[in-house]
Amino acid sequence: MAEISNSNLLQTGTGILNTKDACVVIVRTEWNALIVDALESGCRKALVQAGVKNCQVINVPGAFEIPFAIKSYWDVHKYKDDRPQAFIALGCVLRGDTPHFDYVCKAVTDGILQLNLSLPIPTIFGVLTVDNQQQADERIGGRHGHKGEEAAITALKMISLINSFKPSTAP
Repeated sequence: MAEISNSNLLQTGTGILNTKDACVVIVRTEWNALIVDALESGCRKALVQAGVKNCQVINVPGAFEIPFAIKSYWDVHKYKDDRPQAFIALGCVLRGDTPHFDYVCKAVTDGILQLNLSLPIPTIFGVLTVDNQQQADERIGGRHGHKGEEAAITALKMISLINSFKPSTAP
């Protein structure tokens, strides 16, 4: 089982360079709002602690719509000064009685994968795909950590990674 204790992700002393001027766009769902509100809160908290001042939030109806919103936002902002350096997708898909859960989870996962392969900036997967409310609670500050905070830290580390690929402008 994936547990935060098996990861160095939360060690923020390394892997995060200067990201204070970064623009991060959170795309969050309206479905399962209480869970997603908690994910967003943790995400924002981690971004503020890292000094990120430019954080935009976009609301979409459900997880299926996340990839479209991200691609559309990028297409409009990619040449602007305030273009994002990372997207964070936040949502929660709870298993129900029909195969709808499987279709939505696959679609949002595949959509975010395609964004990561086609956009020049990362899209962080912060969508919970859980069987029940207890599993969701365990991932918004419970025994499995806080997936919103983890998504923000992942975004910052990926922004730093991309910046490390750029040639130095120092003489």
